[in-house]
Amino acid sequence: MTETSLPFWRSILFVPVLNEKFIRGAPNRGADCIQLDLEDAIPPDQKQEARKALPEVADRLAEQGCEVIVRINRPLRMAVADIEASVRQSVMALTLPKVPFPEHVLSLIEVIEEMEREQGLEEGHTKLIVMIETAEGLLRINQIAAAHSRIIGIIVGPEDLAVSMGMKTTHASLMTPNVQAVAAAKAAGCMPLGFVGSIAGFSDLESYRSTIQEARELGFMGAFAIHPNQVGILNEEFAPSPSEVEQARALVETFEKAMAEGRGTAQFEGKMIDLPVVDQARAILEADRKVRKKARA
Repeated sequence: MTETSLPFWRSILFVPVLNEKFIRGAPNRGADCIQLDLEDAIPPDQKQEARKALPEVADRLAEQGCEVIVRINRPLRMAVADIEASVRQSVMALTLPKVPFPEHVLSLIEVIEEMEREQGLEEGHTKLIVMIETAEGLLRINQIAAAHSRIIGIIVGPEDLAVSMGMKTTHASLMTPNVQAVAAAKAAGCMPLGFVGSIAGFSDLESYRSTIQEARELGFMGAFAIHPNQVGILNEEFAPSPSEVEQARALVETFEKAMAEGRGTAQFEGKMIDLPVVDQARAILEADRKVRKKARA
């Protein structure tokens, strides 16, 4: 899968599948994607109730124009039950928590394929986001990211990873795993999602904005949001600014003019520009195109 064919999900907002108030409000939050949660947001004694409710909720949100994904549970028996409830036309992808190795992904894909056939869906309809939340998973992050073409995103779960690694959720401790995730995702052709920090911090929005600005600089393309107040920041910071777009467009035009005139090099704003710089500018223009398309939808 190429980057241009990946979903454009700057903001992926968690919505507990049993919270009707949050479900009703979800289409108006401005998130690029709604993630119905069957995992941490659902108490153990309500898991079956949540699975039963999920199909109607997913269908309803999709009918209102939302792009819907579902985070399932990790224990295998629960994961299979969640998959049976979640694989349907209205659900674009499943998020797999605590992925320990590639074989775990492949075993779940076997169940997903069977459910797609039962639902009359095109093979490959259900994409995957994999979460790296253990030392075991981090050790195999490259292989996990490249395990299957259904994988469209990879994200580090900071809280669970910290427990597994015996470390604190500090900027220093989380930087290396997150940079690893960006490299693994880019090499595999999927979206690097997330940022360097704890997902629990949402009260200081200015600090959160700075964290997301850094995430984009590191190569992340979007992130999970646990609170609606984070959505606007994610949408703004994971999109190029008007000045970036203007500069990128001028740079590409300058380079293409030089090539058309048979010149092997070009200068822009007092600097020599080569193909990698031009490719970066073109990526900015592609991101701007996706922002505009999303705004028209």
